[in-house]
Amino acid sequence: MLPQEIIAAKRDGRTLSEEEIEAFVAGFSNDTISDAQIAAFAMAVIFRGLTRAETVALTGAMRDSGEVMQWPDLGRPVVDKHSTGGIGDNVSLMLAPILAACGAAVPMISGRGLGHTGGTLDKLESIPGYTIVPDGPTFRRTVGDAGCAIVGQTARLAPADGRFYRVRDVTATVESVPLIVASILSKKLAEGLDALVLDVKTGSGAFMAGEAAARDLAENLVGVAEGAGLKTAALITRMDQALASAAGNAVEVANAVAFLTGVRRDHRLEKVTLALAGEALALSGLAADTAAGEAMARRALEGGAATERFAKMVTSLGGPADFVERMDAHLPHAPLLRPVTVDAAGTVAAVDAKALGLAVVELGGGRRLPEDAIDHAVGLTGLAEIGCARAPGEPLAMVHARDEAGFERAARRVRAAYRLADGGVRPAAPVIGRIVGS
Repeated sequence: MLPQEIIAAKRDGRTLSEEEIEAFVAGFSNDTISDAQIAAFAMAVIFRGLTRAETVALTGAMRDSGEVMQWPDLGRPVVDKHSTGGIGDNVSLMLAPILAACGAAVPMISGRGLGHTGGTLDKLESIPGYTIVPDGPTFRRTVGDAGCAIVGQTARLAPADGRFYRVRDVTATVESVPLIVASILSKKLAEGLDALVLDVKTGSGAFMAGEAAARDLAENLVGVAEGAGLKTAALITRMDQALASAAGNAVEVANAVAFLTGVRRDHRLEKVTLALAGEALALSGLAADTAAGEAMARRALEGGAATERFAKMVTSLGGPADFVERMDAHLPHAPLLRPVTVDAAGTVAAVDAKALGLAVVELGGGRRLPEDAIDHAVGLTGLAEIGCARAPGEPLAMVHARDEAGFERAARRVRAAYRLADGGVRPAAPVIGRIVGS
């Protein structure tokens, strides 16, 4: 069929065959389909949707548009995690080495931040020398030796998705659950995984702010992944405040190292990280069930094995050999460090997590446009949690700023983000749902 016939079929509400979808996606790579036709197809999907079978076919076609990794010599289950993004979400930095220490191989393909959410690659670029996109042999060697490698997507991995997303981004067609699902999973399937765990966020700092929308996305992700032959589970977690007590790039790396070494572990961050680890280890067959997986993950964390894996990954990808031991000497530091304090006593009752993310952007630690440069040193630390009591003059957060003007802009955002109330406030559990395949 001609591309316009496939577009018309979807426009008119017909279910497309696997062959039609594969032919259309093939045109992304060989330039037989124009950006205008891609946009028209995406808009037809926005209005008509895709069935589960169509979404599986689209996901598989985009996966097969480039390299599909294979790991025949590892002798370990290959697992990964994907998060829909949030504020202070540095889970990947701890989860990958924890899973590696438990016997998994973790070739984690991560992304950059855009808008109010932070990106794992931006955080790792705070580490001097760390190579975000290594060559193929280095990537494979790191996964083999350290057990994990957190890197960026190469042009060889699901290239059709890259072109499709660029068109969707400028044609108001991003907000389609089937297209979001296919975009996320095509890259994960191309990693050659045995199991995948998903962290789908809901709350003020999430892209899917409503719980019903987050659950719908989670169910679709799990269903399509299982339909494509990948064992998958999803946790629905709260992003109604920053997950870690830090938000930024270098400050979140420092927070992750403190977590791994046991210097400080934020409670909600620990709950989410270990819950995801338990799911991944159970899915991959390394643990009998999720409870056993969480116990295994905790042993790897508290015994120091996860820290060793993290340090080895950093060194293998070009970072300092003594990064964990001398983190403060290697990470960049902002010249201005100042608290944002409260005027009246109260207990933190609610947080606009998105506003905290935008405060980081105001400081220069996030992007307004994809091509914007990042200031890795700036950010927020000591973020007050829901349920924390504050007396007059006590801080809601510490701002790491480049200059006075940056501090003032961020401080306004932070103050506006917090709502204090009289009396006690009980914070809600961070994990609120679980979706598993059939």
